[in-house]
Amino acid sequence: MSLRTACTLLFAVCSLGAAAPIRAAGEKSPAQDRVDAARRAIEKEPTRPGPHNALALALARRARETGDASLYDEAQKAIDESLRLAPENYDALKTRVWLLLGKHEFSKALRAARELQRRAPDDVLVYGFLTDANVELGNYEDAEEAAQWMLDLRPGNVPGLTRGAYLRELFGDLDGALDFLATALHRTHPSEVEDRAWILTHMSHLKLEAGDVGAAEKVVNEALALFPHYHYALAQLAKVRGKQGRNADAVALLEQRYREASHPENLYDLACALRDAGRAAEADAAFSQFEKQALAESSGADNANRELAAYYVDQAKRPADGLRIAELEASRRKDVHTLAVLAGALQACGRSAEARETIAKAVAVGTKDKAIRARAAAILGDAAGAGSEEREKDGGGTD
Repeated sequence: MSLRTACTLLFAVCSLGAAAPIRAAGEKSPAQDRVDAARRAIEKEPTRPGPHNALALALARRARETGDASLYDEAQKAIDESLRLAPENYDALKTRVWLLLGKHEFSKALRAARELQRRAPDDVLVYGFLTDANVELGNYEDAEEAAQWMLDLRPGNVPGLTRGAYLRELFGDLDGALDFLATALHRTHPSEVEDRAWILTHMSHLKLEAGDVGAAEKVVNEALALFPHYHYALAQLAKVRGKQGRNADAVALLEQRYREASHPENLYDLACALRDAGRAAEADAAFSQFEKQALAESSGADNANRELAAYYVDQAKRPADGLRIAELEASRRKDVHTLAVLAGALQACGRSAEARETIAKAVAVGTKDKAIRARAAAILGDAAGAGSEEREKDGGGTD
């Protein structure tokens, strides 16, 4: 759900086997159009808070399009100016929560969203913020309740469907998640190419998780045809290529993705791909560079701590360092992905009982995430399947 959880293609878009992109190469994206329009409005009416709010929102959307997290800082300046002009104006406060989520300030975002909920208990998007923050903090029952409110207040709304889809995936209902995303795609206007590309990319992810490599390839190619060079879609296509044994192609895609969005976790994925392709020297160099970059931001909220902990445990064989970083991240959030990394670090440090307890909490949610299930199998053995079975018996999920 966050900006950084997922490069220019090295081959022509037409080779992807999908329709031509809606916008020609070099043409502005919907978010950039909105950024430009908001700036023009500010020039005309600099003392009105509305244009500043619009600029902040457009910059946040542009950050998702590009993977450029620095755009959140620009957006924050716009919100600060809006609140200076009109303290406590609702739209600014609402956008500020979106920015907190984008910057991974999940606890702060949750507190701010609850304040907005008390002020406007029927605002659908506020419930979306509550869903997002609770998901990242591992409060899945609260997240499910908030997502259900979104769908009850406005049945069939796209933000509610996409959040419901993510929760269904977390709870192990891949088919239900795909149903929600298919409906969301149908209800998203064709001009919103990044939104549609994001939905298609996640549909591809779900199809790959279900083992349908061909369908996953087809759908992610559709995303790239709509929004060429989309960093999330390039990462997903690299996963498909890895499943197909086309490791060199996966490396090329992840190299370009890292050029497009040079975050440490993207470099970690590239290093793993280089390793899998048998390019050991290049992989070692990439892992070394990743470690430096990830350590530099490890104390901040927006970080690559999960990847860094996994690197220390699985690649560098420095479990104590891995546990230190994993515990740092788990002090901030306890979602299933963080718990799985923490469990692996605990196991590597010989703290098996704590590892079993921690991974059991992750699988109890019902996730079918292959990496988490593999970690659970290594720690729990046959007990690794118990969590998803219990969830299915309970009938959990968002309607």
